[in-house]
Amino acid sequence: MTVKEVLRVHARTRAVHARTQGAHARTQGARAGTQGARAECGNAKADAGAGDVGTRVEGEGGTTSSAAPAATVAAGRAAQELGIRRAEFELAVHLGLIAVVSAPGGGRPRVHEEEIARLREQPGFPDGLAERVRTVGTAEGAALLDIAPARFTRLARAGCVSPVTFYLNRYRAVVWLYLADELAAFASREPELLAGRTPLGMRTMLDSGADWRPRNWRSQRIDRLLSRTEDPWARTAVQASALDPVQLAEVVDDPYERAYLVRVRPEPVFGRPGSMAAREAMGELMLADDPDEILWRRVNLTLELDAAREDRPAPRPGDDGGIRTAPPVRAGAAAPAFAAEPAPPSVRPGASGSAAAGVPTGKGLLARLGWRGRGAG
Repeated sequence: MTVKEVLRVHARTRAVHARTQGAHARTQGARAGTQGARAECGNAKADAGAGDVGTRVEGEGGTTSSAAPAATVAAGRAAQELGIRRAEFELAVHLGLIAVVSAPGGGRPRVHEEEIARLREQPGFPDGLAERVRTVGTAEGAALLDIAPARFTRLARAGCVSPVTFYLNRYRAVVWLYLADELAAFASREPELLAGRTPLGMRTMLDSGADWRPRNWRSQRIDRLLSRTEDPWARTAVQASALDPVQLAEVVDDPYERAYLVRVRPEPVFGRPGSMAAREAMGELMLADDPDEILWRRVNLTLELDAAREDRPAPRPGDDGGIRTAPPVRAGAAAPAFAAEPAPPSVRPGASGSAAAGVPTGKGLLARLGWRGRGAG
């Protein structure tokens, strides 16, 4: 597929998505009007038969009827009904394309049947949903953009495209995967980077050994976890997950608070533990390893920690358990982060700039961060 074909496909996808959103909005409006009419009719009937209803309830031993809870299905059943693989389903949940609800008793999240029906009613189902979660590696991504694999790798290292997930090959090397839809968007947004000479600033950055792929993956992962919780301590725990124990102890000097952060840290909605090698690779990739990225994470952690302490104190030994813990994970609950991750320098990577630009300069902030210009904190 050539770049022109990619652009045409991307334009059609955006048009279909826009029509879908419009149809969904009209459907919601029609449903709202219908529900209002039904409510008025129901109130009139209830007033007319109040005495009779009271007699029936009393004659049945005083039991009252309640609205039945919305039916839900397990993740495997939902993936089957949506015509996608389990891995694609979990990625769709991670991206916020499929809403899930927490199961009673802390089980694995489930999906409302209404949500499945909504997705099945979208134009182009099931291919449309499968295409939005289709991932490609370096070779397939390069073919999609009609460029050489080496050029694709350089663009990814420069931060022009961001990986959404990864796996380990048989040599235990990290293999990054990218959303095909995002690659098509990049091709339409930056066509000049697909041909010709690489910009000087980008060449300088790449020659120095820079690689933005892990950092971009961390940033997107943190942002998506933050979007699923509004609890201040859980949000603090998400920010803390990007720092090693030494860095974390310098910002959060209270050991009881650090222990609480481990307890309330939200994890992805789905995700299997995998092999020991995969868990080790995940643990290494989650930690910020560049000085300015470490500073940004410490700043975000400090600001989130201030908000958490104002909301409630972390529990201490001997507490009666009355301190509330983090609420359950809710997919789709938007909550902005305090300080945003600086955008990768994709087009003008050679432009210099301090990592602390735009950082609040309140009294004692850098002292609280423990930042003294150290390369690794």
